[in-house]
Amino acid sequence: MVDDTPANLELLSGMLRARGYSVRAAVSGKLALQAARKSPPSLILLDINMPGMTGYEVCAELKSDEKLKDIPVIFLSALVETIDKVKAFGIGGVDYITKPFQLEEVEARVGTHLELRRQKRKVQESYDKLRELERTRDTLVHMIVHDLRSPLTAVYGLLELLKENGVQTLPAEQRLYVDQAAKSAKEMIGIVSDILDASKLEGGQMKLRLADCDLAAAVKDTISGLAPLFGRREIRFSPPDRPALVRADCELVSRVLQNLLANALKFTPDVAHIELALEPADGSLRVSVRDDGPGIAPEHRSKIFEKFAQVGLPTGSPKHSTGIGLAFCKLAVEAHGGRIGVDGEAAGSRFWFELPLNGPAAPAPAAEPERSASAPA
Repeated sequence: MVDDTPANLELLSGMLRARGYSVRAAVSGKLALQAARKSPPSLILLDINMPGMTGYEVCAELKSDEKLKDIPVIFLSALVETIDKVKAFGIGGVDYITKPFQLEEVEARVGTHLELRRQKRKVQESYDKLRELERTRDTLVHMIVHDLRSPLTAVYGLLELLKENGVQTLPAEQRLYVDQAAKSAKEMIGIVSDILDASKLEGGQMKLRLADCDLAAAVKDTISGLAPLFGRREIRFSPPDRPALVRADCELVSRVLQNLLANALKFTPDVAHIELALEPADGSLRVSVRDDGPGIAPEHRSKIFEKFAQVGLPTGSPKHSTGIGLAFCKLAVEAHGGRIGVDGEAAGSRFWFELPLNGPAAPAPAAEPERSASAPA
């Protein structure tokens, strides 16, 4: 308690001690700050009009101190004008009691704010534990997928070799099995690369290899590379008459495009179409991928870009998803200073991302770690 009137200190201190509170009294702002820095209290009752330092000045000092800024401050003053109360709240007070006060009111407000602080601490502790569990999970996943990359690459290479050498000797059915196994191995290598590079991007450990990147050419290359997965789906893209250049990491941008188009193929019916488009967007270029899939509910549209996120889909929709591809896309686009999102109705979704024409505003310097190899073409 801080008040330059001893009678007020004695009255309130006695009342609060009788209710089981431990109370320290200070007759000036300077003494209160010294006591708080020595042993931070759970709550401060603070008068405003005091000689030397006003209550406003004391509160400002408290809020500027990293160790004391979270202590709730209740102002206790004879000032009754609205402007005084607004100033008290603006400077960091959590409550305001006018003099003459009722003891029951003071007790109720003190109890309420102490309980709020206890609950806030519990929430923070739970959050800290959750973050620690997430770090542990990410470390474990990173270790596992890092060790998987080399054997997966070897498996893929051997399957490709078997495909080449077994064309004449293997029965048609077995050649089909080998081809499907090679496609699955290639997909798994891509997942491993996305997980490893998402971790590097999230930690700011991947330096972008900026160059003039033609998004129209990147879109066409992506379409060509994923052509074996089209089935009877129609892929529509009308390239512009001239190169669509942005300053970007071409490899990362290509992987974003591959993820978005592969995602559209996964959720689009076999007889349907997917449309890709390029358009200017206020100093940026926007790439969009429109599909005829089941659509994404508005409440899920931000969640799907989180790592390992899973959202409910209509019955009959494909269920397999690692929950890492879109998270990688978000991190890669935002590393360029761009934006990514999804629009859509009940049926169909339009994923889009925007990249600034001149690249990131101020690329942060970072050590260049080994970049995960993309899945072989």
